[in-house]
Amino acid sequence: MTAFIGFDEGESVLDWIALTDALAAGHELPRAQVEDVFLRRGADTLLNRSAWIDGLGLAVKCATVFPGNKAKGRPVIGGAMTLYSDADGTLEAILDFHLVTKWKTAGDSLLAARRLARPDSREILIVGAGIVGRSLVQAYGAAFPGARFTIWNRSPEGAARFADETGAEVAGDLQAAVGRADIVACATMSTDPVLRGEWLRPGQHVDLIGAYRADMREADDTAIRRARVFCDSRATTIHHIGEFMAPLRSGALTEDAILADHYEPERFRRGSDDEITLFKNGGGAHLDLMTARHILTAWTSR
Repeated sequence: MTAFIGFDEGESVLDWIALTDALAAGHELPRAQVEDVFLRRGADTLLNRSAWIDGLGLAVKCATVFPGNKAKGRPVIGGAMTLYSDADGTLEAILDFHLVTKWKTAGDSLLAARRLARPDSREILIVGAGIVGRSLVQAYGAAFPGARFTIWNRSPEGAARFADETGAEVAGDLQAAVGRADIVACATMSTDPVLRGEWLRPGQHVDLIGAYRADMREADDTAIRRARVFCDSRATTIHHIGEFMAPLRSGALTEDAILADHYEPERFRRGSDDEITLFKNGGGAHLDLMTARHILTAWTSR
């Protein structure tokens, strides 16, 4: 029988630490087969993200992006997630698109932070006051209890709303806020770097989430040079996202300098308290599959 899992009922059975444990376990299985397919009509887009992991199942996440909806007061992004049995291909679940996306995105970053950030991290800076930033407060708060959150946003009004909703403090100066932070998480839509490597100090962890196209990046070449660099999946980030493509072109980064992805846990760790670690969250379809499978398991055993 196919399960239909909405946003609220899905959220009610989830916690962030259990999700990251499930993501870690998913990466112990064979590497995923992944494929993205885009269909376009003018400014409107249909994105199908598919993944198959032997032993875990198959998944397809469909996302519709209709920019004109904003002027009509309707959501710009919609979609659905379908999960299929690895044994016989039957449809096991249809899950809310926003549920899977929220928990996959922040959970991916949290898994990296549990491995790379200093355990005593208490000052967490969120750059970008969007939906992802709000979920990061929840996720990071689960692994770093007692942490103090600061928000910086290009729009002061957006930062103020974020602060009202989350209890975060508003930073007026980004450079100063970066200097105080133990963890810096960027979740913007920027095509030009907003984070300067000269602002970073030893011992910090940098989490880069926003860039997902070849023309997008959030950190400059200096940040890349100064840090030990990691990603969630080499296959879906290195030659697909500007965060790596641009410094590879400039010579600030080599592929060998990307030390590990989630499939290499023995290398995916901080080496010393003083080093700067940098993680690129690419959010591939395999992570959607792992997250959806975890949600179905938690929902079934609720």
